[in-house]
This record gives sequence, C-alpha cells and structure tokens, in this order.
Amino acid sequence: MQPVRVLTGITTSGTPHLGNYVGAIRPTVRASRLADVESFYFLADYHALIKTGDPARVQRSTLEIAATWLACGLDPEKVTFYRQSDIPEIPELCWLLTCVTGKGLLNRAHAYKASVDKNTAAGTEPDDGVTAGLFMYPVLMAADILMFNAHQVPVGRDQVQHIEMARDIASSFNHLYGEHFTLPEAAIEAHVATLPGLDGRKMSKSYDNTIPLFVPREQLRKLIMGIVTDSRLPGEPKSTDGSALFQLYQAFATEAETADLARAYADGIAWGEAKERLFERLDREIAPMRAVYDELMKDPGRIEAVLKAGAAKARATATPFTARLRHAVGLRPLDQVAEVRKTKGAKAAGPVFKQYRESDGRFHFKLTDAKGTVLLQSRGFEAPRDAAQAMARIQAEGLAAVAALQDRLEPSPDPAALASALDALATPAG
Repeated sequence: MQPVRVLTGITTSGTPHLGNYVGAIRPTVRASRLADVESFYFLADYHALIKTGDPARVQRSTLEIAATWLACGLDPEKVTFYRQSDIPEIPELCWLLTCVTGKGLLNRAHAYKASVDKNTAAGTEPDDGVTAGLFMYPVLMAADILMFNAHQVPVGRDQVQHIEMARDIASSFNHLYGEHFTLPEAAIEAHVATLPGLDGRKMSKSYDNTIPLFVPREQLRKLIMGIVTDSRLPGEPKSTDGSALFQLYQAFATEAETADLARAYADGIAWGEAKERLFERLDREIAPMRAVYDELMKDPGRIEAVLKAGAAKARATATPFTARLRHAVGLRPLDQVAEVRKTKGAKAAGPVFKQYRESDGRFHFKLTDAKGTVLLQSRGFEAPRDAAQAMARIQAEGLAAVAALQDRLEPSPDPAALASALDALATPAG
C-alpha cells in the first residue's frame, strides 16, 4: 500500500515557543515515526519575507526552528527535511500556478480580506499597505504542497481555506494541462491544544506573551512565576476552568498527573506551589531536548549540512516533476515536435489521466490517448483520495504499478499502447 504523503512547514519569522511545540512540533515529530507515512517538513523562509523585513531575524529564526525540530527528535534520515528557499522549483511552480489562478479566488483569502476590512474601517485605501506577497500567499502555499503531491497537510482550522484554495488551483491546472497534481486534504487535529500565554490569552508573538521553548532553566522558572493568576489565597478552592497554569500543565502531564493537580486545586493549593509544579513538569520534558538544542546552536554548519542534504533529497522529486510540468505547459525545446491544439483551451495532445465520479457515488480514473481512446480504466474506489493515490502511483511507477494494482483495474484493451503512453508520461521533456 502506498504511504500517505504528509507535508507541513513552519514560517521562519520568530523563536519557537511552548505553543509551537505542543501545537505543531511535537505532533509532527510523532507522526514522522509512523510506518505508513511519508513526511515532508520544511522551513518556510519565503513565507517569512511576507511577515518581516528583518533579514537577521529570518536567518536567526531559520536556525532556531531547524535546531528545535532536530532537538525534538526529528530524524532527517527518515523524512525529507528542507529549507523552502533551497528548492528553486517551488517559486517556478508558484508562477505556473499563478497563471491559472483567478484573482477572484485570491480576493477571498482570509488574510487579504482582513487587511482590506481593517483599511476600510480606518477610512484608508482598501489595499493600503497590502503587498503582492500577502495577496499571493495562497499560491505560494499551494506550490509548497503541490510540488510534492502531498495527500494531507496538518493545519489549524484557520488554515483550512488555504488547503481548499490549493485544491482549486490544482484542479484548474489539471483541467488545462492534464492530471499532474493530487488534490490535497486538510488534516485537522482536533485534540491539539491551543496554549494560553503569560497573560491568559492565546500564546502568540502578536500578544508578546510567549514562553520560548528553550530558554535557560532559571529563565523558564522566572517566566512561569510571572503567569497571571487570580487573587484567591492559599487554602481557597480554585477552579481549573480558564486557568492558564492548569492548561499548560495538562498539555505536558499524564492523565494521572493532571487529575492529581485538579485535586490540589480543589484543596486550595497556593498559586506559588502550582507554578512550581508546572515548572518542574515542563522542565522534565524540555531539559533533555534543551541540551541537544544548545549544542546544535553552537554548530550552525551542522544544521546547514542537514538542510543541504534534505534539499538534495527533495529536489530528486522536484526537479523531474518540474520538467514534466514545463513540458505540459509548453516550455519545451524548439527542436521537439509541437503538440497541436485543435481549439483554444483544449488540452495538449498526448496521454491524459482523468478522475471522475460515477452515478453510484464511487470514484474512478482512466487514461486516454490523444484521440480520447481509453487505454486504462479503474474500478470504483470509495474515496477520491484512494483513486488519486492509485493514479499518482501509476504515473510515477508505470507498468509496475499497473501490475501491483491489477485487482483495482480493468484489463487494458491495448497493452502496447498503454505501455507507450505510460512511458511518455514518465519521460520529462529536455
């Protein structure tokens, strides 16, 4: 069975904090160890340029986030771990996708609409202060995802729209140029905690209320001792509901430990003692990783080497795939025979995969030649993702995949023509 390809990135515009660790870093490291998952993790430094104009901050954040992921247990031998800007095929794909993306789609992006609404409320021009980078953010995100044909993208609920837009953009490209992209799905982890910060609000750099993940032990204690609590005295029962201390503790503790602290709240534990418990529980998990992180931060060259190796691994996929996409859109050597389009907007002549849904609700795909003759036909799949994964596997592996998936396929009416078509799809131009 083909592994599920999962892709996620972190924007390099700040220092990782406890909220990043619990909400993104820890769960992705755990997921990377699953046998049936193929993981792609990247440092989104192109995206950082949209959020900050401080070059030193982008570089420092890239180092800190890479060191954090590695210190937390990410094994670069088992995943594809890379820096976004080391993959030149990504901005090239971003342009190819830009050319099939409607402006109306981008007008509906939450971040852009929020900026326009803010300007409108302030009585300024709607696009005041809005860069083209902010406007095009969803297309770059789509390029990140589609370059590696990710099946799933772990995101918070506020990012689901970007995955839906990536699906729309991929569908537009596939409609014009043939089936090249898998339509990604948002993987929403309902149980991932949103941690409160020092002031009780959501932990966020925007609120300046974060607890950096790898601050020295004594600085961590000082920050925790400064968490805002209410005025209830020692001996007075305290509620766990809405308690930032309790929520932070719960994100790191076992069920038994959490239940024990809940009882202590009911018995009137002093806030100082509760903070000390929180500190000791956090430091118990963080201290071993902090030691690794500190060593990594002393040797940036080691991290650079890891990222360069990851880039080479990523480009082993990205480079031939981009060549295939260039050929599909017509960016080809002039000494090759041109594929003629009979009408404006028609697909380029050549074998094409098509995915569709039958009236029984099941999902199918077929491979046709330039004249529309069916060379390969699938049987029905219950889910669109299963059909897309099978189709992608055949595109990548050719006849070997056809043999492996024979129970899901109808016999080909012309095996020789099928072999020729699969060879044409697998061979990039140039």
